Amino acid sequence: MRLNNTSQLASFAKRDDLRYFLREICAADYRHEPPLAPTQELLDAYKHKQIDWNEYARRYRALLLSRQAETAVDRRWFDVPAVLLCSEPTAEHCHRRLAAEYLAEHWEGVSVVHL
Repeated sequence: MRLNNTSQLASFAKRDDLRYFLREICAADYRHEPPLAPTQELLDAYKHKQIDWNEYARRYRALLLSRQAETAVDRRWFDVPAVLLCSEPTAEHCHRRLAAEYLAEHWEGVSVVHL
């Protein structure tokens, strides 16, 4: 879901490390899903306080709609428990919540639990 899955934001959360930890600890697969990531421009506008959360959320949902994220991501991957990851500590101001809600609105049988 992250735009930059190899950034230094949190060293253990880089693509290759996540792939390793998920496989070793949880016997889970890692997938990077760019259709669910915000654009760099949208992310920068929010980070630099050029737009507030409500505007970010509106634009991000519009982006998911324009990308047809519900068809760009394989629904079958959610037939088993799946986790959407990003770097925000809570779901309140996080694009993973918006993406999960968007997918749940477009797919039957998906329930969202924020951990």
